[in-house]
Amino acid sequence: MNHGLIAAMAQAGETAESLAAQVGVDPKTAQRWVSRGRIPRPQRRSQLATILGRDVEDLWPDVLKRREPVWFRPWVEIEREAVALRGFQLAWVPGLLQTEAYARATVEGEGLSPSEIDELAATRLARQAILRRHGGPLYVAVIDEGVLRRARPGDRALMAAQVEYLVECAQLPSVQIHIVPASAGMYPGFGGPFTLAELPDAARVAYVDSQAQAQILEQGADLVTLERRWERIRGEALSRSQSLDLLREAAAAWT
Repeated sequence: MNHGLIAAMAQAGETAESLAAQVGVDPKTAQRWVSRGRIPRPQRRSQLATILGRDVEDLWPDVLKRREPVWFRPWVEIEREAVALRGFQLAWVPGLLQTEAYARATVEGEGLSPSEIDELAATRLARQAILRRHGGPLYVAVIDEGVLRRARPGDRALMAAQVEYLVECAQLPSVQIHIVPASAGMYPGFGGPFTLAELPDAARVAYVDSQAQAQILEQGADLVTLERRWERIRGEALSRSQSLDLLREAAAAWT
């Protein structure tokens, strides 16, 4: 429970319902901030701190201890709150499904120090807890087959372990993995990766990454475009059982 928030609410004479009304969220969302210690999104934190007459750091001190890069923290908070996540990856195994060795391999060669690589890999693995927690989100991942076939020289064992881990994750009740086979040829996924999140209050947001920067999109027109793109990409992917067969074949091919 968030004891700091509870104390501040009591002093200000506020309840989860009254806070929800003032910041424009579903009361159930506000109750999660209190009873489950969920951290609101940055804009909500600022609104709540103003209403309660406290500093954000007093209400959510753990925010300052987070290991994620500052620019990525808003999305990590969205992942933790989401009831459903749908993501497409063209070039990498999705971060929520990576092994430690694979996570490290994705950032090696970027001029980072060993400690920075350790930190980034640990942060990525920590995010995966949402897939195994009670009441976690449904996660639907669509991955291009090329991701399963690509590795640096000498990384066969790394890829074997990674694809075997995908086989394991694909059998979790909360995870669905679909592979777009190489036979699909050109398809809309060539435009790049993205993730769609659905929140408890039915709001939808998207995360789009690029070589230069990442963006969190909340505008209706942007989301409609990505929703349509998702449906077209998902239509090119194999079924869940067919994808699992392909994952097993790919894992065996690396050993």
